[in-house]
Amino acid sequence: MNNDNSKLAATALVASGLGAALSYLMFQRQQKSRPRSNSMTFHIPSDAPKSIGNSRTSFIFQDPEYDMNSGDRQSSVSDTTILMPHSHEERMRRRIAARMAVEDENSQPRQSVTVRVPASSANCGPGYDCIGLAVDLWTEVTVSRADEFEITAEGDGAEEMPKDDSNYIVTGVKAAYETANKPMPPLKYHVVSRIPYARGLGSSSAAIVAGIIAGLVLAGHRLPVWGSESLLQIAASIEGHPDNVAPVIYGGFQVGIHNGTRWVTERIPSPPGMQCVMFIPDFIGKTSAARAVLKDTISRSDAAFNIGRVAFLVHALALGNLDNLKWGVQDRMHQPQRAEGLYPHLFPMIKAAEESGACCAFLSGAGPTVMAFTSGASGDIFTQREKERTDYSVAKAMMEVATTYGVKGRIVVTQASQEGARVVKVDPPFSSEFITFRDNV
Repeated sequence: MNNDNSKLAATALVASGLGAALSYLMFQRQQKSRPRSNSMTFHIPSDAPKSIGNSRTSFIFQDPEYDMNSGDRQSSVSDTTILMPHSHEERMRRRIAARMAVEDENSQPRQSVTVRVPASSANCGPGYDCIGLAVDLWTEVTVSRADEFEITAEGDGAEEMPKDDSNYIVTGVKAAYETANKPMPPLKYHVVSRIPYARGLGSSSAAIVAGIIAGLVLAGHRLPVWGSESLLQIAASIEGHPDNVAPVIYGGFQVGIHNGTRWVTERIPSPPGMQCVMFIPDFIGKTSAARAVLKDTISRSDAAFNIGRVAFLVHALALGNLDNLKWGVQDRMHQPQRAEGLYPHLFPMIKAAEESGACCAFLSGAGPTVMAFTSGASGDIFTQREKERTDYSVAKAMMEVATTYGVKGRIVVTQASQEGARVVKVDPPFSSEFITFRDNV
């Protein structure tokens, strides 16, 4: 570099340094002159409803930094702090703080609502009561105001489904009305079920979530999500754990924990082209019986085994490393015990599926369904050459094991669903003359 270029470079460095220093000093001066307050002040218009500003009817396990009614609220992040791309919850805190009301802007009560909910598969091997995925099998539940209580059902498991108030859909609706602090009116329910009933595919969790969402819509009540996940809190409090209800609500793979205050869940990425091949027995599997065969304690070595497998499972899913899934779904906490006491076909079927090309296989939830993951699907599978995928050969191998063990059932091939529960029809609709929501809901 010649002398002229060296001088130019030195001048540029000095100028940029002086500019940065001047900007910092001006920023500090503005900060010192700005009045500060630890409390949040809302401006309530004179024509606003009286309930706004003094009502807090549905905050459930609300994290303190999101509680806008708390007088001693202190955010760990200043309102002047520059937000980073990952600062989603802080962005939402500021958005809520800038609005007149948080949740009393609720919509009007509705006459009828139809909710679509997916199946789910819990545990995925070692993730006992904490990991699950949404499965692309759907049930639709319609709840309407009526003169008297009634439940009708059609489709998969319609005959076995309870038709009284012990049905988990009714339980979910009741919880929604209790959260809204409103009396529950007489309602009629119609279920179009495509989720096998009591087969380890989350039929009870789907019913709970469908009932909660339907009840909230009918009652005209909305819940906070950011910093609270209130819908998850209600559902998990009924179910007892988040492994099924979280994917039913949010879709995809979910891992959930209780942080000492509330349930928290996060999505795990899922590899593209992955299919779910399921052997669904004809007999019902009761969760109570499946839990009864488990011991109250496990050894340290088994605990270490499962901890490592859960970490390996999440890592394989996040990186799309399908070859590592067969190690990630291994388990010592519940599958060996349930295979010995209830499902002797489980491990032979897992072995046959993997030897026929499956990435992995495991007991779906508490059983009796056995699920295998396969790879290679791209676009519509019925226009793709079969030899590019392994779902057919895996399904055939699983069915052969079932025949050997005298277990009657069927094979269903589908995929993970990235979408969770949603409202598909409502009366009166949410759409209006100036805005149309998906499916004209």
